[in-house]
Amino acid sequence: MPTLQLSQILSRYWHDGPEYDVRRRRSFEPPVLSIKDIHSAVPKELFEKSTLTSLFYVGRHVVLSIVFYIFATRIDELVASLCMYSGLSDCNRALVGFALWATYWFWQSVAFTGFWTLGHECGHEALSSISWINHALGMVLHTFVLTPYFAWRITHRNHHKGTNHLERDETYHPFTRTDLKLPAENIATPMSYKEMIEETPAYTLFKMVIRQFLGFQLYLIHNRKGNPKYPPGTSHYKPSSKLFKPEDRNGIIASDVAIGAMIIFLTVWTYYTNFGNVWRLYIVPWLWAHNWIVMFTYLQHSDPTVPYYRRNGWTFVRGALATIDRPVFGWIGRFFWHGIAHDHIAHHFFVTVPFYNLPKVTDAIKPVLGEYYNYDSTPVLYALWRSFTQCTFIEPEGDVVFFKNQQGKALRKYKTDTNRDESVSVDEVVSD
Repeated sequence: MPTLQLSQILSRYWHDGPEYDVRRRRSFEPPVLSIKDIHSAVPKELFEKSTLTSLFYVGRHVVLSIVFYIFATRIDELVASLCMYSGLSDCNRALVGFALWATYWFWQSVAFTGFWTLGHECGHEALSSISWINHALGMVLHTFVLTPYFAWRITHRNHHKGTNHLERDETYHPFTRTDLKLPAENIATPMSYKEMIEETPAYTLFKMVIRQFLGFQLYLIHNRKGNPKYPPGTSHYKPSSKLFKPEDRNGIIASDVAIGAMIIFLTVWTYYTNFGNVWRLYIVPWLWAHNWIVMFTYLQHSDPTVPYYRRNGWTFVRGALATIDRPVFGWIGRFFWHGIAHDHIAHHFFVTVPFYNLPKVTDAIKPVLGEYYNYDSTPVLYALWRSFTQCTFIEPEGDVVFFKNQQGKALRKYKTDTNRDESVSVDEVVSD
């Protein structure tokens, strides 16, 4: 019976979604869809932004986070009261305390992630038609979770202009066969892959944990997994970094000052209370929030069924379609993370549309996109493990390439197509 129950649990949470299976089996032909047809399918009223509506969502989110914080400050009292009336042993008392703290850490990490997603919306100026409101909100929201607002906003918008373009995209750059020092495809043997890149599940899990909790900050600090075209020392905190233009300098400095102020606040808070207090109330949920952020941003574009393009194969439409909508954490992702994973394809086509209108945009463009609309209901933790273990490297040549796994095999085949949609330029679609 226990074996059967474990099998049932695994079959529920550890399996490929049906949409993934269909996409994996279908040979890929690069889309030649028109950006004008996609835009014309969306009702004009969905582009309208309401500052009051956006402020309501931000305010609601702040209130919920404060409620979670107040709950956490009462945990010790709650445990003491429970022990007094129920006579719990010290061991059970510790278990109850840990359970309550774990509950706080989960929900507050979800709330911190929501602050980040709202700041992301501000970076696209999607919350208000008034620029300074977007930037003021974005600076506060992103600084609170230690993300340099203006610096990350610049590189993220560049990501939108070159999504899955191997020369232009900003982050989650895949390793190539050459990077991993693998033999050429025509002479590589199964033993070649086994010796060079095959890993034990335990080591894979260790690398995955490091990336999930620390990867985003390492990217900000020294461009880890960023575009390799940038020189060593590239950082989001460096105004002179090649990531930025000279006119961006003041914004980068302002972001650095804000991050410095937040670090000073955390230091003072630690001084007047203690490190354990700040660790439990802020740092633990902050670390878990980074895990959620890396999870959905990685899964948006890193998948065995999604292509990368080089110069001759890429168009804006193809890049925008090289992403996947996922119902990450169901209603939690929709309510707290404002659908950032649910409607990501629509977001790539319409970056300034407010998040609360994107579900309708998704519905409007699905008929136009047809088979090129990528949706995946695979349980998210399994999808994360699948991508981490299957998306190992790409070939160093080719206009359209798919990830290959640790056995050197791509899970999807494609047809070449040199037709390009040049009807609208990237800068017309992704406004600065």
